[in-house]
Amino acid sequence: MKIGFIGLGIMGKPMAKNLLKAGYSLVVYDVVTAAVAELVEAGAIAGTSPKDVAAASQLIITMLPNSPHVKTAILGEGGVIEGAKPGSIVVDMSSIAPLASREVAEALAAKGIEMLDAPVSGGEPKAIDGTLSIMVGGKEDVFAKMKDILLKMAGSAVLCGDIGAGNVTKLANQIIVALNIAAMSEAFVLATKAGVDPERVFEAIKGGLAGSTVLNAKAPMVLAGNYKPGFRIELHIKDLQNALDTAHENGTPIPLTSQVMEILQALKVDGKQSDDHGGIIQFYEKLADVKVRKGGAL
Repeated sequence: MKIGFIGLGIMGKPMAKNLLKAGYSLVVYDVVTAAVAELVEAGAIAGTSPKDVAAASQLIITMLPNSPHVKTAILGEGGVIEGAKPGSIVVDMSSIAPLASREVAEALAAKGIEMLDAPVSGGEPKAIDGTLSIMVGGKEDVFAKMKDILLKMAGSAVLCGDIGAGNVTKLANQIIVALNIAAMSEAFVLATKAGVDPERVFEAIKGGLAGSTVLNAKAPMVLAGNYKPGFRIELHIKDLQNALDTAHENGTPIPLTSQVMEILQALKVDGKQSDDHGGIIQFYEKLADVKVRKGGAL
């Protein structure tokens, strides 16, 4: 099967490379030509537009920043919908608003094109090693056709419901991740301010009930003062905005999400929007006038 891949950013590039390693033939496109060139060097074919990619592919994967980018790439002029053949499948792996997924799916269905919304979790490290978690919305039979391909990029792929359910699940995931990082930040700043080495706090609690994948991934980065982005603060702002919008649409109260959103917005105003979301701790450090590092406060 020839696969089209549109969107070769921090996440999309390693995901596409894993499909190449698995032996699939790829046609790729991105507005950043250097990213396309890197994939061509790895064995892919360069497409000239989303339409061009779709015309050459039976499966078209998109991995883009947000809802407007997905709508433009799929439904816009020169988009996927103009090149895709009836019976082809679009798998949007971007993290976007569930309503946008449904709108795109409806437009594609009118042309006889199937769609799954399949956002991912795990950040750049898991995109590189092919162990992402994929949350999928769509028809069960379409998912069954695509599952083996998805698992070339991931450790798990779970069908969560109809179109949009993948992105609802991703929003739930992003709420939990953001609140975990904020809780870790409060705890480490408290410990540091009280004169206790935060690294020892981490070692003591990681095997107990407070332990989590988030804690194990972010604590070592925070303790080293490393905020090189695996997942940028500005992208988590986007996800939480989609969560808040969805919650407002269906009448769900999510007050803790609102509070973390304000922390992220404060960090953006402070020029830290490109930092890893583990950098949430910088908000607390600034208020407490302390730096959390191995060995204790700086």
